[in-house]
Amino acid sequence: MTQIKERVVELLMKRDGLTDREVTDLVLGRGAAQQSINQICRELERKGIITRTKKDGRIRNFVAKNTTISIISEHQQQIIDIPKNGEYSLSEDVIKKHLENWLIENGWKVQIAWGHSRGIDIHATRENKRWIIEVKGEGSRPQMRVNYFHSILGEILQRMDDPEAKYSIALPDIKQFRLLWERFPSLAKKRTGISILFVDSNGKISHKE
Repeated sequence: MTQIKERVVELLMKRDGLTDREVTDLVLGRGAAQQSINQICRELERKGIITRTKKDGRIRNFVAKNTTISIISEHQQQIIDIPKNGEYSLSEDVIKKHLENWLIENGWKVQIAWGHSRGIDIHATRENKRWIIEVKGEGSRPQMRVNYFHSILGEILQRMDDPEAKYSIALPDIKQFRLLWERFPSLAKKRTGISILFVDSNGKISHKE
């Protein structure tokens, strides 16, 4: 549950003013039951982390105007500080949206699994070519990013069932992810054929083979 709370806060830091329904679709998947998100948002409001205001006839969620938001981890009993300064703004769905725009501009047809929907994160096709892309967001802590990097490599390897397809991972364009990619053995890159797409907050895409 704590991880979901973190995702809700990180999402609202990037896209303030979402309704519970919109948050549910982006965090849990389109059409998912919103009761748990409603409860989380009410709890975050009680803790002063967000405010809930009726606008345009619907209740919308806004991050409180404090500079640092702390979420208490129920499992690790520690405080996780998330600065409200845009540093942790590249969520998984934001990256998917940037990639969708970039791929379409380059002539690809795109299918995307938004939120926690099952399946390939991004499945792009152009003529008889396929491009499979797995995506991870920025995360709020260095160790979380290391875990994301290892996890996404495992996910893309499990997708490799077509010898003709192209396979890539996509991550936020930040120093830690670039260093992790540089340290990933060249032989492993060559043998697997995996490439990486770095995405920055402005939607700029950097493709590294």
